[in-house]
Amino acid sequence: MTDLSRLANIAEILSAIIVIGGIFFALVQVRQTRQQRRELAAIELFRSFGSPQFTEAYRTVLHFSDGLTATEMKQNYPSGEESAMLISTTMENIGVMMFQRIVPAAVVSNLIGSSAFILWRKLEPWIEELRGELDSPYAFEWFQWLAMKLQELQDDSSPPAYEAHTDWVPLNMTNDF
Repeated sequence: MTDLSRLANIAEILSAIIVIGGIFFALVQVRQTRQQRRELAAIELFRSFGSPQFTEAYRTVLHFSDGLTATEMKQNYPSGEESAMLISTTMENIGVMMFQRIVPAAVVSNLIGSSAFILWRKLEPWIEELRGELDSPYAFEWFQWLAMKLQELQDDSSPPAYEAHTDWVPLNMTNDF
């Protein structure tokens, strides 16, 4: 009986170790999956800025004078509303992704930080008029939230990236991860 109970005890210990190992492995896998999801979201975010339509809309909106009303936009910029809509919907999506922590705030800030609040400043009068027309304060609410949060997060005391990271070097010069 002693040998049999000893084997049973060893089997229980081994099964506990296997279960604990399985749980640990599952937690590692979940963490890796979340990281991959964030990285894919960041890549998709980057791709959206690389599209010719976004680039053209960005260029158009940057030329808007501050305080430009919807009426002035329609008069002075034939494709202004289309550009404003593309920029606003893109920024709205980014705001939601940052709020939901799908894309880390640091990535969003590094990728579009100052652009977000410049674009918000240019489009705020148009969005406010749109909110009035729709009788809804929710139009592009996440774009506004994004611009406000990125403005809060910006460290005005730090130099721009091209100055702050002049000593940066890659970890290695191979394609290996």
